[in-house]
Amino acid sequence: MKNTQNSQSNQNFEEDLLPEYNFDYSKAHPNRFADQLNETTITVTLESDVAKVFQTSEDVNKALRAILSAIPQQ
Repeated sequence: MKNTQNSQSNQNFEEDLLPEYNFDYSKAHPNRFADQLNETTITVTLESDVAKVFQTSEDVNKALRAILSAIPQQ
């Protein structure tokens, strides 16, 4: 099997790249996933012994909210 066609197509691809592209914003569409970005999500890795106690993210959030309610507000 020869890979000459692949190497030639890669060379053509690199030759086709322009140093700058002009984007036509009038043809742009709204991001259909943008509403999913409104909620901030942070991923936290739990140690294995803690993960045995907290099986779901809801369990972790309940425990953290309980701790937060015990902290006096400034």
